[in-house]
Parts: sequence; structure tokens; C-alpha cells
Amino acid sequence: MTTRKIAVITAGVSTPSSTRMLADRLAAAVGEALRSAGVPAQVEIVELREHARALADAIVTGFPAGELRDAIRTVTGADAVVAVTPVFAASYSGLFKTFVDVLEPDALAGKPVLLAATAGTARHSLVIEHAMRPLFSYLRALTVPTGVFAAPEDWAGGDATPLSTRIERAARELADLMTSRAPAPVADPFDDPTPFENLLAER
Repeated sequence: MTTRKIAVITAGVSTPSSTRMLADRLAAAVGEALRSAGVPAQVEIVELREHARALADAIVTGFPAGELRDAIRTVTGADAVVAVTPVFAASYSGLFKTFVDVLEPDALAGKPVLLAATAGTARHSLVIEHAMRPLFSYLRALTVPTGVFAAPEDWAGGDATPLSTRIERAARELADLMTSRAPAPVADPFDDPTPFENLLAER
């Protein structure tokens, strides 16, 4: 059976990061849900803080390069994406949005995506619905119904918590969506680049 690839985008800026912790738990849960369905899974983490300077350069030049280009290939070539951002100023972080901005317009079209966010207070718990889901709807991604939000108080209590329940439910939804679809074709988003003169004309 074909191994399904899951790209996990995490936009935490500190080390350690609660955003990365949530990303790791979601990745493990999705992998387990797929394996329970008899489908082998491969998870690749895209840690955006490692590409912060390259992302700024890509915005200015219009050309992602080096390891950032590899990260973009990881996301665009995956069968599904788990996208996790910290909340800054009541929305997704600038680092997270910058990565989205350097993707080709159709890069996530039709791709199953699980949305998740972390914040320092539960007052931001609707950020997935009022900020992230509209963004990914614009990108024509297939977002699963359950978004996973985690505030500091959500981490206490071990596995038997509402956060664990949300993680497991969202993971099953993503796994179900993945197993109902054919594996993603292997595509290189840089095979047909926009000519440089066209990029200049757009600026």
C-alpha cells in the first residue's frame, strides 16, 4: 500500500515551543489513525523559524531558494497538511502568513488540511474559525471540521483531557479524508516558474 505523506507546518518562534508541541501531538495522532486503518504514514516537519530570513528574501525577490525551496516541496508534495500557528495580535503569526504568501496560488487546492493554533489565553480560541479557516478556504484547501486550539491550561491533565479528545477527533477526520482520496501526485512547484520579466511587471 502506498505510504501517505503528511507535512506539518509549525510557526512557533521559541525553543521549546507550545506550537511545536501541539504539532508533534497532532502528527503522532494522524500517523496512528492512518496506521489503524492499515495505511503506512510518513511525517515531515516544516519548522518555519528555521526559514525566517529566507522567507523575507523570497517575499522581496519572488524566488524561494535553498532549504526553503525544499520545505515548499515538502508541503506541496504531501497528501495532507497539518498547519499550526501561534496567535499574534488576535490572528495567525506573520511568519505563518509569509510562508503561505510564498506558495504558488494553487499549491494547496484540494489538499486536506488540519488547522491548529496555540495562544497564551483562551480568549483567542476562535482564531481558527475567524482567521485560519477563511485563509485556507481562499486557498481552496479541504479543511477538516475540527480545529485544535490550545491555551496554557489545556496542557494539564495528561491524555484524558478535552485537548486530547480534540486532537484525536481532528486526526481521525484528516485520516478519513486522506484514505478516501488517491495519493497526491509528485509535483515540483518549480518546474514551470514565472518568467522574471513577468514578476517585475507585477510589482
